[in-house]
Amino acid sequence: QVQLVETGGGSVQAGESLRLSCTASGYTFSGYCMGWFRQPPGKEREGVVTVHSDGSFTYADSVKGRFTISRDNAKNTLYLQMNSLKPEDTAMYYCAALRDNYCSVPMNNRVNFWGQGTQVTVAS
Repeated sequence: QVQLVETGGGSVQAGESLRLSCTASGYTFSGYCMGWFRQPPGKEREGVVTVHSDGSFTYADSVKGRFTISRDNAKNTLYLQMNSLKPEDTAMYYCAALRDNYCSVPMNNRVNFWGQGTQVTVAS
């Protein structure tokens, strides 16, 4: 069965960094757009950044210049390097797989597979 397992969340101070990882199994990882979504406390889940199967990226304005997504198809693993973290980055972060044609505008209802989430908390 399909599994997406995130690791790397935690609690940090503003300005610090974290790296999230997501290891996938049970489907053809290289053939999907992969992305990170997040859900702040009391808010809707939103797409943050995606990487198309061809390697192209889409970033939300709120994280441009601070977050970097990457994928290693040989390891079926997705990464998110988060630098210069801000308190407003506090959220549950979810790994997601979706079809390439939905990659540039990632929406919750277009996601095929979800991870269980990992909490990121940024203190001011």
